[in-house]
Amino acid sequence: MSELAALNASFWPFWLWLVFASLLGLVIGSFLNVVIYRLPLMLRRSWGETQLPELSLSWPASHCPACLTHVSWYHNLPVISWLLLKGKCASCKTPISRLYPGVELAAGCLALMIAWRYGASLQSLAFMGLAFTLLALAVIDAQTRLLPDFLTLPLVWAGLTFHWWFSSPELFNQAFVGALLGYLSLWSLYWVFKLLTGREGMGYGDFKLLAALGAWLGAPALVPIVLLASLSGLVAALLLKLGKRWQGQALPFGPHLILGGLALLLGGWELAQTLRLGSWLLVTGWAFPG
Repeated sequence: MSELAALNASFWPFWLWLVFASLLGLVIGSFLNVVIYRLPLMLRRSWGETQLPELSLSWPASHCPACLTHVSWYHNLPVISWLLLKGKCASCKTPISRLYPGVELAAGCLALMIAWRYGASLQSLAFMGLAFTLLALAVIDAQTRLLPDFLTLPLVWAGLTFHWWFSSPELFNQAFVGALLGYLSLWSLYWVFKLLTGREGMGYGDFKLLAALGAWLGAPALVPIVLLASLSGLVAALLLKLGKRWQGQALPFGPHLILGGLALLLGGWELAQTLRLGSWLLVTGWAFPG
C-alpha cells in the first residue's frame, strides 16, 4: 500500500485529523438521514405507489414532514440542533425521532474509529465512505427490509475500483473473488433453503451486500463476516423472543452482515484472532492491511 502511505498527511497533528474526521462524520450523518428517509419512498413511488410524494435526494429542501415548514440551516446542525430543540420541530413541536441524532453520532463515531486505525490517508477516507454507506443500508434494511441496488451495486464497483487503483495485485484478486463468492454463496443458500422449505430465507439484496463486503475486504474475510452476522442475528432473535416481540417472522439479515463487516474493518487481525479465525486468514493469505 505504498501509494496510500505516500498520501498520508504527516504534516497534520494527529488530534486535528481525528477532529476533522469526527466532524466530517457528523455532517455526512446528517445527509445519511435524508437518504434513509427519502430513498425507500423514491423506490416505492417508482414501483407504482403514485400516492407517495415526488422526491429526490436534493429536492425539496429539508422540511418538517408534519407541518412542511422549511428547516433553517441553524436548525439542521448535526446533533446540536436536535438537543437545542429538545427533540421537537421548531414550528409545530412535533417530536423528532431520536434516530436522526443517532445516525449522526454513529457516522461520527465510525469516522473517528477509522481515522484512528488507518491514519490520515486516502485509504482512511475510502473506508469512511464504505462505513457511511453501510450505515445507511443497515438502517434502511432494519426499517423497510430493503437493500437498494442504488447503494449496494455502486459499493461493489467502488471496492473493486479502489483496490484496482490503490492496492496490491494480490488484494485486488482477493477482492474480485470476494465479490463473486459473496454473491454466489448466499444465492446458493437461498435456493437450497427455498427448495427444502418452499419459503424465501433472505432477499436478493443480501447477496449484493455480501458481494460488496467481499469486494472491499477480500474473499478470506467472508467467513468471519458471516460468522459474526450469524451470531449477531441469533442474539437479536433471542432478545426479541425474550421481549415477546418476535413471533417467528423473518428478520432482516442485512444489518447483521453490516455489523460483521464493520467489526472486521475496525478489528482486523486482532478481532480474527479473538474469534479463533486467525489461522483461517493466514492459510487463505488474507492480504487486507487491517
